[in-house]
Amino acid sequence: MKKVILVLVCVITAFSLVYAGSFQYIGASKCKMCHKGEKKGMVFEKWEQSAHAKAFESLKAKGEDKNPKCLECHVTGFNAGGYKVGDANAASLEGVQCEACHGPGSAYKSLSIMKDKKMAMENGLIDPNEA
Repeated sequence: MKKVILVLVCVITAFSLVYAGSFQYIGASKCKMCHKGEKKGMVFEKWEQSAHAKAFESLKAKGEDKNPKCLECHVTGFNAGGYKVGDANAASLEGVQCEACHGPGSAYKSLSIMKDKKMAMENGLIDPNEA
């Protein structure tokens, strides 16, 4: 089962890298604006309590928070235009965030685009269920 999950993470990461192109990572705090609360199924709140949200913290606890091999899976967009050690916005991309699976959100983040799934996908949104 762990191998299947690892392969799935690798495939999604590969799709993210291909789709990334000129799209920029914006961080889960931007996703939170529209994907929180009971009406939205508590999506952000559930993620926030998950192991994915705390993935970077687990590296820090082990002193591995600068290890590139670990960062590939424990932060969002490492070596793909996202998380960079020492960057001013690094903290905003810590953990396995929304964009790790859904692609960089700079072009699809607005509500007018997100309302139209086809348009959102043309602007970089990845639906992991269709990948």
